[in-house]
Amino acid sequence: MTPRELWDRYCRHLCAVDALDFRLDISRVRFDDGFLESMEPRMQAALAEMEALEAGGLANPDEQRMVGHYWLRAPERAPSPELRRAIEGTLASIESFAGDIHAARIRPESRPRFTQSLVVGIGGSALGPQFVADALGGPADPMQTSFFDNTDPGGFDRVLARLGDRLAETLTVVISKSGGTKETRNGMLEAREAYRAKGLDFARHAAAVTGKESELDRLAHREGFLARFPMWDWVGGRTSETSAVGLLPAALSGFRIREILEGARAMYTATRERSTAKKPAALLALMWHRAGEGRGAKDMVVLPYCDRLLLFSRYLQQLVMESLGKEKDRAGRIVHQGLAVYGNKGSTDQHAYVQQLRDGIDNFFVTFIEVLGDRTAPSIEVEPDATSGDFLSGFLAGTRRALYEGGRDSITLTVPDPGPRTIGALIALFERAVGLYGSLVDVNAYHQPGVEAGKKAAEGILALQRRLLAEMRARKGDWRTAEEIASAIGQADEVESAFQVLAHLAASPGRGVVLQGKRSDPRSARFAIER
Repeated sequence: MTPRELWDRYCRHLCAVDALDFRLDISRVRFDDGFLESMEPRMQAALAEMEALEAGGLANPDEQRMVGHYWLRAPERAPSPELRRAIEGTLASIESFAGDIHAARIRPESRPRFTQSLVVGIGGSALGPQFVADALGGPADPMQTSFFDNTDPGGFDRVLARLGDRLAETLTVVISKSGGTKETRNGMLEAREAYRAKGLDFARHAAAVTGKESELDRLAHREGFLARFPMWDWVGGRTSETSAVGLLPAALSGFRIREILEGARAMYTATRERSTAKKPAALLALMWHRAGEGRGAKDMVVLPYCDRLLLFSRYLQQLVMESLGKEKDRAGRIVHQGLAVYGNKGSTDQHAYVQQLRDGIDNFFVTFIEVLGDRTAPSIEVEPDATSGDFLSGFLAGTRRALYEGGRDSITLTVPDPGPRTIGALIALFERAVGLYGSLVDVNAYHQPGVEAGKKAAEGILALQRRLLAEMRARKGDWRTAEEIASAIGQADEVESAFQVLAHLAASPGRGVVLQGKRSDPRSARFAIER
């Protein structure tokens, strides 16, 4: 196309949400003039399904579960007065609790005030809060936030070392819907031990976000945690950032959580426009379908040209891939759907993998995120009539052009700043697009059977470990190979897993397992618990 033709295409397909100063540019995706018209019946069906969910329809009939993260930004749309009151009451409770913490009406055990928060969670209970904390946080915040987001002892130690003596002025927020998630349970126990080692009572420094009557809820009530906030079964982890999961850590950091919700609400309102051409989430889902041939044939590379949006691609990985990566469609047919997501930030990526994007294998499309405002104060000129921010903007425009000239598709989102309203709008936009795209490709975007399969497999490995240790303790001092020990407990077929378990135990201080030989020679390596 000529530059004039590209300009006309840009103006024709630009979608704007004036209330958010937001723009979506799909002109650099190579769809023909008939694509949007041909997809309109399917998109209308997807929008009808979305409306049914918003009205309280069951997204997961096998679990008898609604999907209602939409109501978190618009409580008046909740299907019952009870749900509306629960949403509005929880928001008020979060603001009240954070206010009491900041005003030192609620204090730690041995310090005048809380200055730190430690969020213990996994997956959606950590990725959303991490993204928001990194996007909105600063050194002047009333509380600084750290995370236990894995079950890695080295990771626990790093965070605790950074906190040091400030652990005594740290509020720990434990987030788990069921209360039984092992990674979160482990993080809570590690935090509890760290407080105990300093002579502190964990409960006097703890709050919980969990399901009513869950294991964690009962523990928090029994031990007297400072506060408890609800996680509802109609809010999935990856769509929970505008529930107490994300709003409590954000409020403790001093962020304007009402503005986050306002941004999400304004984006959802735009999705209810009559014309598909004015619905940003619908257009985004359609572009995913076109670029990936309706089967995730190409990866989505997310490139925000803003340091504060660095963690957005990590957040989107769970939202998109856990929602859309499904073996079967809703009729039970094998389809192996999905949409892979990766990314970092511009212009760093221009010195990393943009070379491959421009000249290598054509297995992706790019989602650029342009932030118009780069600083609240005037910038210096690093060259005549050019600031650092001008260069950042120029690099984005140049990369977009170079990719298009190389035959590569891209989408560009333009936002005014990385503030609370924008963060809320971006979260809502992609949540909505994921739901619509799931309908377009006929998969259930609201369940995750593969995640549960991995958890069950892990439970089997830990059961094997307990049996291996019991056998070795019964025969202390006997040096045996992994195959011999596995055979002794009737698990000869699990010898590889047994070797991996024993090698890990032998490398872990305090476990009592000793290795004789080399890990590089698994057949002859022998293990024992010494007498």
